[in-house]
Amino acid sequence: MEETVLVEMKDDVAVVTINRPKAMNSIDPDTISALGEAVADLAVDPDVSVIILTGAGEKAFVAGGDIKGMTELDGMGGREMALDAQSVFNLVEKCPKPVIAAINGYALGGGCELALCCDIRLAAKSAKIGQPEVNLGIIPGFGGTQRLPRLVGRGLASEMIFTGEMVTAEYAERIGLVNHVYEDGELMDKALEMAVKIAEKSRTALKLSKEAIVNGTEMDLDKGCLYEADLFGLSFSSADKKEGVSAFIEKRKPEFKDV
Repeated sequence: MEETVLVEMKDDVAVVTINRPKAMNSIDPDTISALGEAVADLAVDPDVSVIILTGAGEKAFVAGGDIKGMTELDGMGGREMALDAQSVFNLVEKCPKPVIAAINGYALGGGCELALCCDIRLAAKSAKIGQPEVNLGIIPGFGGTQRLPRLVGRGLASEMIFTGEMVTAEYAERIGLVNHVYEDGELMDKALEMAVKIAEKSRTALKLSKEAIVNGTEMDLDKGCLYEADLFGLSFSSADKKEGVSAFIEKRKPEFKDV
C-alpha cells in the first residue's frame, strides 16, 4: 500500500507530505495516526531543525476529514474521533521544532484545523481555506472552534464556521489566517527559503521561543510575562547565548551548537 504520510529531508529541514492525492489528501484515522508518528519522530530527531507540512499534488493541502468513514459513527464514536485527531494535532502544535504549513490548495475542515496547529502558514494564491462542517450538520471537531477564534478573532471565526464558506488565500492573509501568499509555483521554494532561514538560528532559542508563544498566550498577560522571564533566564544559561553574544560583538556569523 502507498504510504499516506511521506517524510523527505532537505538538509536539516523535514518536508512532511500528506500523500492521498486521489482523495484530495483527506485524512482518515490511519493517516492521522501516521502523521502523529512522523511528527513524534521528527520532534526528537537531532538532524531536524524545522518541519514543513504540505499536501501531495497541486489541488489540496488537506481537503478535510474522511467523510465516508463518518457515516456509521454515533455520538460516542464522533467524540472518540475528535479526541484522537486532537491528540495528534496537539503534537504538531507543541512540537519543539518550528512547523510551517505550505497550503497548496484546499485546506478545509480538518485541513484548516491542521494548518491552524502550525506556527507559520504560507499559502499558494489558488488556496481555499474553510470550516464547512455545518454543511454536514456537524461542527469542527479537531480544534477549529478553539484555535481559529484565537488566531483571527471571535467575529471572523464565527462567520467562517457559521456560514461554512471558503475564503481565498488573499482574504486569509488579510485577516491574519496565513502569513504570506505566493504564486502557486513558488510556494514550496518560499517555504524552504523561510525554513532554511529559521534553521540557521539556535535550536535552543527556537524551542524556548515556541514554548513561550504556545504556552504563554494561554495565560493572562502578567503570568505570560513571568513565564517569558523564566524562559529568558533559561536561555542565558545556554552555550548558544554565549556564542550569539560573542559573534555579535565580534561582527561574525554565530556558530550555534544547540546547547
